[in-house]
Amino acid sequence: MEFSSIYSEANRRRFLVAAAILIAGIAIVDWQTKPFISIGFLYLFPILLLAGFLPRWQMILVALVCAVLQELFSELPSSEAIYRLLMASAGFVGTGLFVSEIIRNRQLALDHLAEVEKQVALRKEMEEQLQVLVESSPVAIVIIDSTGAILLANEASQRLFALGEEGIVGQPIGKFLPALQSAVQTHRSHQFRTELRCRGKRKNGEVFLAAVWFSTYETARGPRLAALIVDLSEELRDREDLSLDHLMKNTKILMSAVAHEIRNLSGAVLVVHKNLSRLSVLQNNEDFRALGTLIEGLGKLSEMELRPAVNQHLETIELSSILDELRVLLEPSYREAGVEIVWRLQDELPLVFADRYGLAQVFLNLSLNSLRAMSTTQKKQLTISSSVDAGTVVIRFEDSGIGIASPDGLFKPFQQNADATGLGLYVSRAILRSCGGDLNFEPRTEGCCFAVSLARVAKRSEASDG
Repeated sequence: MEFSSIYSEANRRRFLVAAAILIAGIAIVDWQTKPFISIGFLYLFPILLLAGFLPRWQMILVALVCAVLQELFSELPSSEAIYRLLMASAGFVGTGLFVSEIIRNRQLALDHLAEVEKQVALRKEMEEQLQVLVESSPVAIVIIDSTGAILLANEASQRLFALGEEGIVGQPIGKFLPALQSAVQTHRSHQFRTELRCRGKRKNGEVFLAAVWFSTYETARGPRLAALIVDLSEELRDREDLSLDHLMKNTKILMSAVAHEIRNLSGAVLVVHKNLSRLSVLQNNEDFRALGTLIEGLGKLSEMELRPAVNQHLETIELSSILDELRVLLEPSYREAGVEIVWRLQDELPLVFADRYGLAQVFLNLSLNSLRAMSTTQKKQLTISSSVDAGTVVIRFEDSGIGIASPDGLFKPFQQNADATGLGLYVSRAILRSCGGDLNFEPRTEGCCFAVSLARVAKRSEASDG
């Protein structure tokens, strides 16, 4: 049995009983052998047994009792009894306290060792979890020393810089990301944390656009730089394709607005032309015939009308995420303008059919229109609310602005009193109608309200019931 386990709490009762029996036994034997020999020194054994369990004051009390018992059954001259009692007391008390201190210090050392082992185990576990996290991360992670050499790189870094080739650990980071090499050399003397977008280069010479988040820190072996690297090339291509797609959609809407106006004008001119064609004077006139040909050409040009795309593949949109993005975009500018935004949205809005980019543009356009309408009013408040019925989700934008005096021509293109081209509401309604939704003006006694109606995606249970 180990020394530390002897004085465990489980043995406390047993040792106290054994020490009491020993003290009583030594006292009885010492009393019986009183004329011949004194065995009072044996009281050290029960003191040693009790040293690991009793508090100091109890240990001192037991030692003094043992010293008194030793002197009580002693046959030595009584003139020296006080000195012997003092010496025995000092010896027993000192032995007990010394052993008690040794045991307590050893126990503290063992507790500290156990705590250190626990901390080491936890640190090892955390290091293993961190290692798994780093290795399984889809983001490239590298550690660079003060010379620019790569000290550590995860699997994603290997795939990013040198897929299928030898490891990149030990190679200079400037070979792959020259901007990081400059950062290491520039920020050696102090900690630095930032992000950048720069040109990256793979080992095979292929160039890509990289987003890098990095920070510098100090170690015993000098400064280090830790960096997270993401390849943005694919995202850039997707974003450009998406921008082109939305540009084409918006261009079609604008062209449809122009075509609609041309159609109205050409229809009116065509009526006038038919009336004039009844005059015998103009029937054989070449210029009049040429004018008729031009009118027919304008009519064909105006045949392009924007209609809801029946066969268009509609995207399923999570409406709550778009409204969250809208909140992020609006609140700073509204706060600066002193306008309050009241959000009255349901916690869980159903999915809807819409074009995500186009719907975000509609929401933003309506919000900015409200902001301009409230620039001269005393009360400045925009309320964005939602309502849901069986097949439709409606998002309302209600402001406390100056209102609209004549709403009859709201959704006509090229409004004369508009701040810009006068196409905002027309294009917004066209975007919504192209995906099965609509935009409507709802009259209010104060301010104005626009309602965005979107086709709700039926749940499976609802679809099966239908």
